[in-house]
Amino acid sequence: MRLDRLLSSTGRWSRKEASALIRRGEVTIDGKVEKDPAAKVDEVSQTAAVAGEPVIYRKFVYVMLNKPEGFVSSTDEPGERVVTELLSKDYERLSLFPCGRLDKNTTGLLILTNDGQTAHRLLSPKHHAEKTYRYTLKYPLGENERLELEAGVDLETGVHTLPCRIMPDSPTSGAITLTEGKFHQIKLMAKSVRNAITSLERVSFAGIGLDPALARGEYRELTNEEIRLLTGGDN
Repeated sequence: MRLDRLLSSTGRWSRKEASALIRRGEVTIDGKVEKDPAAKVDEVSQTAAVAGEPVIYRKFVYVMLNKPEGFVSSTDEPGERVVTELLSKDYERLSLFPCGRLDKNTTGLLILTNDGQTAHRLLSPKHHAEKTYRYTLKYPLGENERLELEAGVDLETGVHTLPCRIMPDSPTSGAITLTEGKFHQIKLMAKSVRNAITSLERVSFAGIGLDPALARGEYRELTNEEIRLLTGGDN
């Protein structure tokens, strides 16, 4: 890999800034100063460093965000605040995008990555990645209504939902786990049984739970174990 590309892959420097650092003699490969931005470096067997600090190469980056209300799950939507605005400039340079969508006023766990293949696989209807949400309802949910929703219902959009699990902890609140993610699905499911969602928070996605230490709008990178869960050990 080119040395300037290795540096820019971290998000800390643009390609132009990386080239300038190298030409100024601030970058080493295995302890030896290298001033050619096009110099080749093996990101596995060699160590590049800037001012003595090793540069860690990562092919892909995975970030957990605790999404607040009012943000759109997109990288660019005119007139709207988008979730990528919550990330620092270092991440902005990595071209991260949301893995799936949360409604504008739905909060909680959102994964952002630049790994298109994994994102596509997780969002494929064939994969059935589980998603769990905490919900509150306007009216109490009766037992018959819960069983109806769990078995699958016809939405006003013409979609018939797959079976799901609902775990109430009060007549108007609880958790729901789905293996699909149609547009406004949970809100439409509630509407199909003459009810309405008043708040919705995603707390788990593909086996990864929302970190309770993250306040709304905060984020962190996934741990190695979480990346393994997300990718199936492919990265």
